[in-house]
Amino acid sequence: MARHGSRLLGFMLAMAIWLLLTWRLDAASVVVGVLASGAAAILFGELLTVYPWKALKPSRYFWFLCYVPVFLWEMVKANLDVAYRVMHPMLPINPGLVKIKTKLKSDISKTVLANSITLTPGTMTVDIKGDELYVHWIDVRETDVEKATEAIAGRFEKIIARVFE
Repeated sequence: MARHGSRLLGFMLAMAIWLLLTWRLDAASVVVGVLASGAAAILFGELLTVYPWKALKPSRYFWFLCYVPVFLWEMVKANLDVAYRVMHPMLPINPGLVKIKTKLKSDISKTVLANSITLTPGTMTVDIKGDELYVHWIDVRETDVEKATEAIAGRFEKIIARVFE
């Protein structure tokens, strides 16, 4: 059942994206959208999620809307920090790899966390192994796993858990 629900959710998402991108409701466009969305759902639907009914919980959408400004704010701060480092080349930097541990369990949650870290300038997720993420940090301030986790992922992890777990 979960497999079919995941495909149905994949079809609905693909069709919604198709309609938003084409912005047309004529018969030919809708038929092509249904065919393309159906093919995508059949081929890739089970990769979307194992528990598609979780996507129906309204609280997840609320927390996603809370996540967007947090992510944007962190991205602005990181951009300013990196720009400042570029403008002041004498500013010492301490690049390196750090290991952080996440409490997130699902693959999609870990992927969203890794992408959030990577999209924030100055950090890049290099690898995920179990509950550990290896992150290249432009200015390593903490090597302790718990402190590095809080500094890098703490701002994202709690909200991502409410959206994707």
